[in-house]
Amino acid sequence: MGVGAEHGAVMGGNITSIQDFIVQVPVWFPLDDLLKLITFGCEVAIMIGGVVPFIPQYIQIKSKQTTQGFSLYVCLALLLANTLRAAVFEVKSGLSEALVFVTPGSLVGSNEARKAIHKNHSSELHSPHFLELIVNERRRERVFTDLDLGYFWAWTDFTSYLEFIMSVAAIGAMFMYFLLDFPPFVETVGFLAVFMEAMLGVPQFYRNFRQRSTYGMSLPMVCMWTTGDVFKTSYFYLRNTPAQFFICGSLQVCVDLMILSQVWMYRESTMKKKRSEHNMNL
Repeated sequence: MGVGAEHGAVMGGNITSIQDFIVQVPVWFPLDDLLKLITFGCEVAIMIGGVVPFIPQYIQIKSKQTTQGFSLYVCLALLLANTLRAAVFEVKSGLSEALVFVTPGSLVGSNEARKAIHKNHSSELHSPHFLELIVNERRRERVFTDLDLGYFWAWTDFTSYLEFIMSVAAIGAMFMYFLLDFPPFVETVGFLAVFMEAMLGVPQFYRNFRQRSTYGMSLPMVCMWTTGDVFKTSYFYLRNTPAQFFICGSLQVCVDLMILSQVWMYRESTMKKKRSEHNMNL
């Protein structure tokens, strides 16, 4: 019987049960290919979704030339998580992890640009007897090679951030090379990567809590975090991935919702800061 005849049988009502319909449908509608396409689309969405939410925050930092209100430790958590994940999954996930490096790195770069602009602006505003103090302050650069924990992730040059991430990647790759055949080590590194990503919003939550305000934080970024994390957690559940993926994904959604609750709790103080900023720009 040809495809047209079978299709006619389906449309003609020669099916006695739903099971008969399910058996005959793939003949004229490739469900397997559709499921593969949907799965591929979900994987692409997860890969790109790690980058897109940071774009509104980057635009806000770029326009205001300040990172006030945004915790750069969010970038640290994301960079470390994806560095460890790339070490575990190697080449297969290397592309997605490389993409996720771009935007957090740009946010850190924007912070360094903000520092430079702030210093230049300060040098114009201060009186001459402060000039020597300013010059001496500029000379005291804080770099990664100082190994000063007091200035960790608060270095004064962008190169130091790259050096730190490359050092972590090199050390991780070395351990992974020698301990690749030791499953407990590989599983531990994989869990740390997933757990760090789950804790991604905690630095921002803590910063908002200390300031009693969400001023400077991009609300679209957090909304996209929440949407993406709900989608990702649902995907982990439906794909029957290991339990730690679903647990960490659920934890990440909870953190996102806690940050969104801060937007409502601190709405008055946030509006006051926005009005103050608006008045200063008049």
